[in-house]
Amino acid sequence: MNLYQRIWLGWTIVFVIALSVSSLSIRDMFDYGEQAGDQLLEFGTDQTQELHLNRSMFFFDREYDTIYVSTSIIMLILEEPMAESEYLGKMPASFGMIAAFLGDLDNSDEVGKVYYRQDSIPYVLQQTEGHISQAFPDDNKLESIHAIIVTWENLAAHGTPGEGQDRERNTFQLVVASTESASYAIMFYPSEGLQYVSTIVEGQRESVQAGFSQGLIRGWFSWTSTQGTYYRITTEDEASIRRLSEGTNSGRHGVWVYEIGTSPAFTSINPGQVTGPTLEEDVDGGPMETGTVFPLINTGGQQRIVFPEYKPEEEEETSEPDLHPTVHPVQYRPNYPFVSEPAQDMIFPRMLNYFSNRQKCSSFADCEDYTNGYCCHCRPGFYGNGKDCVAEGKPQRMNGKVNGSVFVGNSPSPLEFSSNDLHSYVVANDGRAYVAISTIPAGLGPSLQPLSSLGGVIGWAFALEQPGYENGFSIVGGKFTRKADVTFLPGNERLTIEQKFKGIDEHDHLVVSTQLEGRLPEVSPGSTVQIESYKELYQYAITSFSNRDYTVTLPDGSVQTKTYQWRQIITYQSCPHDQSIKTMQPTQQLSVDQIFVMYDSGNQLIRYAMSNKIGSIHKQNPCFTGRHGCDTNAACRPGDGIQFTCVCATGFSGDGRQCYDIDECREIPEICGSHAICNNQLGTFRCECVDGFQFSSDGKTCVGIQPINHCQRGTDNCDIPERALCSYTGASSFICSCLPGFVGDGYNCQDIDECEQSRCHRDAVCYNSQGSFTCQCLPNFHGNGFHCAPGSPEREKTQCERDREIIQASYNTPSFPVSFFRPRPATGQYVPTCDHHGAYEPTQCHDSIRQCWCVDSNGQEIPNTRTGPGQRPLCKVVPPPIGPTPRPDVSPVAPGTHLLFSQSGKIEHIPLDGYSLKKQEAKALLHLPDRVVVAVAYDCLEKMVYWTEITGPSISRANLEGGDTNSLVTTDLESPEGLAVDHLARLMFWTDSMKNSIEVAKLDGSQRRVLFDTDLVNPRPVVADPSYGRLYWADWNREGPKIEMSNMDGTDRTVLVKDDLALPNGLTYDSESQQLCWADAGTRKVECMDPNSRNRREIVEGIQYPFAIVAHGRNLYYTDWRREAVVAVDRTMARETDEFLPQKRSRVYGISITTTQCPQAYNYCLNNGGCSHLCLPRHGGFTCRCPDVMDGTCVDRNF
Repeated sequence: MNLYQRIWLGWTIVFVIALSVSSLSIRDMFDYGEQAGDQLLEFGTDQTQELHLNRSMFFFDREYDTIYVSTSIIMLILEEPMAESEYLGKMPASFGMIAAFLGDLDNSDEVGKVYYRQDSIPYVLQQTEGHISQAFPDDNKLESIHAIIVTWENLAAHGTPGEGQDRERNTFQLVVASTESASYAIMFYPSEGLQYVSTIVEGQRESVQAGFSQGLIRGWFSWTSTQGTYYRITTEDEASIRRLSEGTNSGRHGVWVYEIGTSPAFTSINPGQVTGPTLEEDVDGGPMETGTVFPLINTGGQQRIVFPEYKPEEEEETSEPDLHPTVHPVQYRPNYPFVSEPAQDMIFPRMLNYFSNRQKCSSFADCEDYTNGYCCHCRPGFYGNGKDCVAEGKPQRMNGKVNGSVFVGNSPSPLEFSSNDLHSYVVANDGRAYVAISTIPAGLGPSLQPLSSLGGVIGWAFALEQPGYENGFSIVGGKFTRKADVTFLPGNERLTIEQKFKGIDEHDHLVVSTQLEGRLPEVSPGSTVQIESYKELYQYAITSFSNRDYTVTLPDGSVQTKTYQWRQIITYQSCPHDQSIKTMQPTQQLSVDQIFVMYDSGNQLIRYAMSNKIGSIHKQNPCFTGRHGCDTNAACRPGDGIQFTCVCATGFSGDGRQCYDIDECREIPEICGSHAICNNQLGTFRCECVDGFQFSSDGKTCVGIQPINHCQRGTDNCDIPERALCSYTGASSFICSCLPGFVGDGYNCQDIDECEQSRCHRDAVCYNSQGSFTCQCLPNFHGNGFHCAPGSPEREKTQCERDREIIQASYNTPSFPVSFFRPRPATGQYVPTCDHHGAYEPTQCHDSIRQCWCVDSNGQEIPNTRTGPGQRPLCKVVPPPIGPTPRPDVSPVAPGTHLLFSQSGKIEHIPLDGYSLKKQEAKALLHLPDRVVVAVAYDCLEKMVYWTEITGPSISRANLEGGDTNSLVTTDLESPEGLAVDHLARLMFWTDSMKNSIEVAKLDGSQRRVLFDTDLVNPRPVVADPSYGRLYWADWNREGPKIEMSNMDGTDRTVLVKDDLALPNGLTYDSESQQLCWADAGTRKVECMDPNSRNRREIVEGIQYPFAIVAHGRNLYYTDWRREAVVAVDRTMARETDEFLPQKRSRVYGISITTTQCPQAYNYCLNNGGCSHLCLPRHGGFTCRCPDVMDGTCVDRNF
């Protein structure tokens, strides 16, 4: 193969791999400009240039040998070209046209330029073939013979103000590639290249257009013609134009491919078939999931494995490898190659560079110099990445340490371990890998058996290579990092594995460190685990997602089949300078079989063994491409070749194409056993014991609770003793009744205002008090208030005066026959003080004990007002309230799942029976008179309800089990309308629609920090996904509504939804199904989407005016202002199923849900992540951040 062939072949490989980059940039377009041999269109506002083609192109059903390149389009016309005035604003045109960005464009300022050329260089044709094959993966291999490349660079809209670079400018490209029988249009819209989407046409602003116009078609008779097809890519909606850089039909954002003409027969314009990216990257460039890869299950006889003798060795600490290889892409940025001989004066400096870098390569590698640097290449007989090389066929050893903190089963305490030895031995010539970890306690060892993937990365690194394929070590060498998340089903236990491989030490051993954090499902001691053979697909920049099945055989012989989901990222540093041919296959398949796992309790060792082979996948299975059509709640199981099956996940039923949640509670009524209530959830269910019962130590059986006199213990939920009486009725039951002077159901008692009943004399004034009242005669009248007479020669003493007189008289002991002194109490005696009307002073003090307190109008001490020496409480007479005054603290709720929703002045709760609303049991949880409560959130860990109110404004909380309310944030607020709680990191987030900001603080309101205060107009709902450190919010700005996402530390902010939105008031995230759902009061729809795939679907339409929404299992519950109701929606049936109308009809605001236990989840900010102040999670890590008001000891750090 000559040098030229090597270059374009190498370019082809690089190009195909480069398709996986998520967003298109200008440098990713085809090469253009004078250095590429382009011609330049003359400058002006309506320029056209004729171009005679070397090979004919096909457009619709005709062939063309000549085209015209203009300032905005390509014309395909047999006569003279048309002026812009003939077609701008008058589409469809009367002539053939390819419009990549049709509008009134201007290059007269000589900043904007239009380049064009014909090309048939092999590597350019290979590029076109790569794009077309990517867009039409099912078509047979094609061969391009000719390409037309037109590039519009930095073109401004005609008539826009500004000069030079100050004007908005667009850059885009059109490539027309032809084969012997067809032509294809490839359009490039880089993300930074579209700065405007409309131009001025005949005085009116018109959206630009993109598409293909066939022009007029001559009829059967030569004097008649009709308008041909006009295939539009965009619509009049500007959002569809902006989508040109965001969407795709070819597997790459910003790249659109169409088959535009064929011979001998033509039917219609044929768009590309890959409507989503084949591989994605994070906003910051980090790899993201590439799709779902599930193992192939191969049945076979179980084999007993003879492990190499385990010999512990003292090794230094190592770093962590990424454990789970599944779908892995290696990404190269295309740099268009050209060949030139180096100048003579460059040889000597490059030789110096060679010698200075030679020592950085492995002793078994050669250093090869390049223009911008050097690369290391292993010599023949060795393999690796050049920095690390090992001999082919030589057994490899690996040593390291394992640290971690792991919960097992339902245990409330983790098992912690540090510096446990890890040793591995690999027989390289047959791909067999053995792994052993020492000093694993008996409480953890059996449950680690399903995690054979702890050693799977070692098997991938040294897998037996089929000809033409390379194992992991050959590609990444000995230095790489692996991070993996494991989710066990159906319990949703989650474990995080972090491994770092630090290369080869002086003993020729690979060095690794491993960190385990999270929770494992319990495997009983004495149980064995069998893991079936599986296959994994690898593409290179390495990320994967897969399902693993395993079988647990219990000591009694019973068998359980279980599953866990595996997500991982492997990162490594490759050589950026090597532009030579890449022999690595872009897609490889790892086959793993003969898997054996065992926990040796006697020696406290966990052992894994497996055989690994890397090779061809042949035809790419739809399970790996994502084009399988399985339900989102189904697993795609690959078979031979392109065969596959769809299998509904555990907890769902169906054919795999459509899966429906199994309501275990309905289908198996006794599934929870006696004395228990079953609550169905999406894909699973939960059991809760009824009142009077609790779970036994096995966590499954409900056993009776000893009778408790809640009245005596003070654990009843009656109103406070000052308003209600608790009466014990036996067992653990009691009844509540209001005291005299109050009215209600005993749980909520309200004062009776006796003054409204005219109980006093007509010449008296009535003073109402809690549970009572007093009557006092008017001035110049005397009496007890119930009877008053004119005059007051001898005013009747008040209660305060009588009490004072009695105390003073009882201690008056005169020493003379007649006392000339006023009665005086003994030392230490309290004497009440009365005002000039004889009423009790609001503040009473006892000088002897130096204490003061507040009293009511009857002289009774008001609880919790007594102060110590030197202090006086602030006591005042509260004027009679208008209407009833409910208690301002919490009424405890019974165990179970409840909906919480807010109305003006209170928060109510509705118990749930499965998904059904127990409307008869709905009641107020919290009364907040004169307050407008907007958002409601719940902390499942401490069973706290949080809320925002806009009259204060403030953010507060209270315990769901009863108690006082606590104000957390009361300053620097204007209109807090959205609230979210991260129960793992112990954080709360809120939006302020007046300040146009999003803030974060600790759950106690401390350490406030503004996350966002730009590009927000009316932010309202905000929700958190603690598992992945994500934050979602909606802005109902009527000029540009949107739904956005970011990490909880404020990084990676991106717009998720901006099309077809109006007033997205409500937003919720369901961690079970990983669906983001919203309720829009403008479009009157409820919709959901997967934030990763961006797949969006409508749930219901025609709703009234939703305000807030929350997800629970298969249901959504939203509040509606117009209906003044809480509405239930079944997502699977896509219809409303129930409605609750509160007794007090008024607007309903926020809504949340209480759960009996927190979902199994983990993020990096458990225990505050070691941060001194704020620990803010993000996807794959966390950030230590300082509050806006710092104390001088805080330092920002990223992890």
